[in-house]
Amino acid sequence: MGICQDRVVIVTGAGGGLGAAHSRVFAAEGASVVVNDINEAAARAVADEVVAGGGKAEVSTCDITDYEDSQNAVKQALDTFGDLHVVVNNAGINRDRMFASMTEAEWDSIMAVHLKGHFCIVSHAVHYWRDQYKAGKAVAARIINTTSGAGLQGSIGQSNYAAAKAGIAALTLNQAAELGRYGITANAIAPAARTGMTTAVKSMARRMAKPEDGSFDYWAPENVSSLVVWLGSVEAATITGRIFEAEGGKISIAAGWRTTEGVDKGARWKPSEVGSAVEQLLSKEVPAQKVYGS
Repeated sequence: MGICQDRVVIVTGAGGGLGAAHSRVFAAEGASVVVNDINEAAARAVADEVVAGGGKAEVSTCDITDYEDSQNAVKQALDTFGDLHVVVNNAGINRDRMFASMTEAEWDSIMAVHLKGHFCIVSHAVHYWRDQYKAGKAVAARIINTTSGAGLQGSIGQSNYAAAKAGIAALTLNQAAELGRYGITANAIAPAARTGMTTAVKSMARRMAKPEDGSFDYWAPENVSSLVVWLGSVEAATITGRIFEAEGGKISIAAGWRTTEGVDKGARWKPSEVGSAVEQLLSKEVPAQKVYGS
């Protein structure tokens, strides 16, 4: 049996790329998967592939940015498979633009798909899990969010995307702190893989192309899926509030903001004195990673 035997999973944005890979690997590890995507044909193709391989999958086309409609994904999981254990928030879009040229529509569409999209289905799932807990049932639920290096350190030309992904990282920390009492863990991944979003850029498409010699496919999305599926399993019960990075065969943890020792005068600083305090702080700081593209 696989590590997710009899687990029920919703994967958003599962019609291609990382979401499709997550669905396939979850199914290969014994999970029943609700393949969610607004592109019904793409979602159907993934679900059919899972079923053809002996797995269990159903298609969901609910809109993750619509709170009422998103509840249908949870209802479908319960009606079809009898339970729900994992929600993988994977769906995303790009609307790249330098900040000075960005439109309100480009900002709003990113916030809707990424931030609101990370809220809607999970909100309904949490209500279900909390009710189970209050009814005295054992809960082993998992929220797995998708952030990005852009959100962790910034990315030139992606102010909207970076802000949304940073918000997702912070949301994950809050979910972990608030929901652990109900048997729910929350973690996030920052993946680097070959997807429709990354290969839309010709230079990245060439760099991330599948090797023709049969060697290790460094950018294959399944490399990331292994981590996601483990986080969705019962084996990851003690892991929560973490931001993982996954690229090729490497898994790492992104260390968040940390308060430094600081400089304490013990009294109010005069405005003219603050500069020297900041100089002391900067002389001791560990420099942050550079913003992508800088």
